[in-house]
Amino acid sequence: MTETDDIIERLVSDLKAVPRQALRRRFALGIVPALSVSLLLMLIGLGLRIDMPDVLMLPVFWIKSAYNALIAMAGIVAVYRLSRPDGSEGGFFGLLALIFAAMAAVAATQLMTAPVETYSVLILGSSALHCPLLIFGFALPVYAGIVWALRRAAPSDLQLTGFVAGIAAGAAGAWVYSWFCTENGMPFVLIWYTLGILITGVLGALTGPRLLRW
Repeated sequence: MTETDDIIERLVSDLKAVPRQALRRRFALGIVPALSVSLLLMLIGLGLRIDMPDVLMLPVFWIKSAYNALIAMAGIVAVYRLSRPDGSEGGFFGLLALIFAAMAAVAATQLMTAPVETYSVLILGSSALHCPLLIFGFALPVYAGIVWALRRAAPSDLQLTGFVAGIAAGAAGAWVYSWFCTENGMPFVLIWYTLGILITGVLGALTGPRLLRW
């Protein structure tokens, strides 16, 4: 055996096989508790909307919830794909555009069937100024959980991975916030919820190259 072979042998002698599901488990350990923290913060700080028993019967509530949940799930899958050196976003932005377009169609339909005098309520509601900031706040624990998971992975495009992680976290934060938010306007959700999600995405793009470096 040559000296080089001996060095290689010593380097690999302590290596242990990584379980096949290790990364998935780490993502679950990072995201599920973080989402629970966000939910707990919402319940303690804001509480559920007071008309929750009635609003659960309204399609607009479930459309709002589904919009955020679908973006969050698509984002998490894309982040998982990006967590490998040869990973890609896997069509995430196309799916994101499709979800946004579907929501835009619902928002446009609601506007077209509503009286003109209700437009300001449907678009601005009563919480447009603080809605994106609250979504951002509830997204931070989830973003931290995703970053923690990614610290044991090896993404190659750190800025893109950070941006997608931020979008996923922002949508999760928006989903959490939707259980308090009393706005039933789909244009409101399309504009202000999306803004809160994008703000978290920008945070991810800015911090990803530093936090995810390996």
